[in-house]
Amino acid sequence: MVRRALILLERNVFGANTGLLYVQAARRLDLCPITLSADPTQYDNLAAEGLEVVRVDTSDFNALVSECSRLRATYDIAGIISPREAFCATAARLCRHFDLPGPDPASIDRCCDKFAQRQLLAQSGIAVPAYYLALDAADVQRSAALIGLPVIVKPAVGTGSAGVRLCRNIDEVAEHTSYLLGGKHVWRSAPRILVEEFAEGPYYSADLMGNEVFAIATAEFGPLPHFVFHGGTYPAQLTHEEHTRIEDVSLSCLRALGLGWGPATIELRWTMRGPVVIEVTPRLGGGSNPQLAQLAYGVDFLTEHIKLAIGKEWDLQKSKSLIAGSRVLNADRDGIVDWINDDSLVAAIPGLAEVKLYVKPKTRIFQRYDYRDRIGHVLASSPSFAQTESILNRALDLIGWSITQSE
Repeated sequence: MVRRALILLERNVFGANTGLLYVQAARRLDLCPITLSADPTQYDNLAAEGLEVVRVDTSDFNALVSECSRLRATYDIAGIISPREAFCATAARLCRHFDLPGPDPASIDRCCDKFAQRQLLAQSGIAVPAYYLALDAADVQRSAALIGLPVIVKPAVGTGSAGVRLCRNIDEVAEHTSYLLGGKHVWRSAPRILVEEFAEGPYYSADLMGNEVFAIATAEFGPLPHFVFHGGTYPAQLTHEEHTRIEDVSLSCLRALGLGWGPATIELRWTMRGPVVIEVTPRLGGGSNPQLAQLAYGVDFLTEHIKLAIGKEWDLQKSKSLIAGSRVLNADRDGIVDWINDDSLVAAIPGLAEVKLYVKPKTRIFQRYDYRDRIGHVLASSPSFAQTESILNRALDLIGWSITQSE
């Protein structure tokens, strides 16, 4: 009997490994997970997982078609997905080529371009921050002057807060522009910078599958001028009116962007004028969000996504109603990790669902003020917000580390 396979186009490289969770979910569905990667060595746990990996240029669509065609001689390819946003559109094009379930590739492409996304949302009457696209330093300066300081300056394409900074004055605008254009930021293609209004207010994110808003969460970030994720909570504490408005805005975003197949995440800020959409991503929320959703509601979002991708019926029926939260450990300097606590004491805390440390002693740390600063996380759930907060704080109190600063 020919084995059914799920193709994973690249994987997450850092931190909470959604790629590994997809592998585990695929195996529970009796699928053989196969990773296609341009550089399998970037995934340090593939051998331990006993996972089949194929080296192929994942930026070359024809090469991917050829490799999938070769695999079809051995496997029944049931579905193709990518846990990484940069490859979601390519995965969608492969699905279309092989007549497999998947989203519209053009819609995914537009969604992953923050400028194109903003245009479509604004044209549909959805509240977004004021914005301009800049191609050089002069463009950035003009855009900042038109919007008015402070402004956020960031790449038009990217994830995980990489290259995102709040600039309060014209000197900070010039400094960050020089950083982005000076060779330190890695661009996928030609530099394109988005300059936008700073939308102030509580942060919320809505998780959707198809045309259904599954959950609304909240999150906290580190001190400005950067936007380093520090933790999140499922569900967000909202009034009925607030929940309804966020749900309505989220569904409007799907319609404006031509989405509505598979997972999506809508990020927004609740400002003085109500919910303002910051970004729409055509994938599951990053970090530990899928695990938090499962802890809070008893729904395995990744498994349901795979079911959708292989043409099976999916179900987001909630079986629990708990408060789940995460806290992220972030490096605060460049240097070498001298020591980091063993996590055995922390793991024994009642209500703690997971403690994971990403680094070991002698690991070199480079602080980048984005998702790559994460060195670990803790997850917890309980019947109340206060209890979950208490469990997370207790865990953080027991975790320590030392980084010798680089000279």
